Amino acid sequence: MNYDAILVVAFGGPESQAEVIPFLENVLRGRNVPRERLLAVAEHYYHFDGKSPINQQMRDLISALEAELERNGPQMPIYWGNRNWHPLLPDTLRKMKEDGVRRAVAFVTSAYSSYSGCRQYREDIARAQIEVGPGAPQVDKLRPFFNHPAFIEATVGRVRDALHTTAASVRENVQIIYVAHSIPSAMASTCDYVSQLEEVRRLVSGALGQTSDALVYQSRSGAPGQPWLEPDILDYLRVVKARNLASAVILAPISFLSDHMEVLYDLDVEARQLCDSLALPMTRAKTVSVHPTFISMIRELILERVNPQSERRFLGSTGARPDVCLEDCCPASLRRG
Repeated sequence: MNYDAILVVAFGGPESQAEVIPFLENVLRGRNVPRERLLAVAEHYYHFDGKSPINQQMRDLISALEAELERNGPQMPIYWGNRNWHPLLPDTLRKMKEDGVRRAVAFVTSAYSSYSGCRQYREDIARAQIEVGPGAPQVDKLRPFFNHPAFIEATVGRVRDALHTTAASVRENVQIIYVAHSIPSAMASTCDYVSQLEEVRRLVSGALGQTSDALVYQSRSGAPGQPWLEPDILDYLRVVKARNLASAVILAPISFLSDHMEVLYDLDVEARQLCDSLALPMTRAKTVSVHPTFISMIRELILERVNPQSERRFLGSTGARPDVCLEDCCPASLRRG
């Protein structure tokens, strides 16, 4: 297939204190989240002067991908559009239309299948196309890549680095805690999010020869009475200490591609403060970010769409996800219920 451009699609984040509340209102629009929760999350951003690191990390990723494509091809311009903050998707698609882009392939900064991690981004792109109107570029989203060998290799590398920085005195009794963004249990029941996370946990721990591990969740934001995926990271850390499950822990945020606000605050601030109070040594593994193997994976996914007959690499037993999801895949209705 012939493509004119690459579109990087991300969550977005504020870059000043004045942008925090409008940004969060964008994130939570249409969701039954108490105002008190919005204001509490705003404090997380104010802790860092209102500036999320995610936008700069997207700039870094785009620069790394541009260098990768300059070396190895294919040669295509890269555009960037966000779901929740500037540069917003409609503005980006409007610019692409003005530049004569007719068809683009989209890399969404989410490795897994779920409504919020996959289908919602496709809906965002479709709404942006409607807003731009006739002549808006066609956009084909790349497949979820949780089990791509390069994603697993980059994740293994990040966790191995964290293992190497853990004190030798506790390294033999360290537990790897894989941390993922929680989602409503109703949403999880209609997608493969949990099974995909478990696959990544198994593949990474297997590559590292680690048998002591766990999968936990962070950053729930729904109404108090709504069930979300558990255990919560802070609750689990207390269990580790109370039951003497490990002498030290490594937190590996596997559902995040970059060290953005929820990683920095929920793990580097809240989880670290708790570990310090428990006298539980903690190391936080980096996300894949601009790991060279991860950047090369993005190029490989692009080549898959350019040449549909090319090899679609994967690890584990679940196979490679299709390019085009089924109509009933990861429905939104239960998420909003």
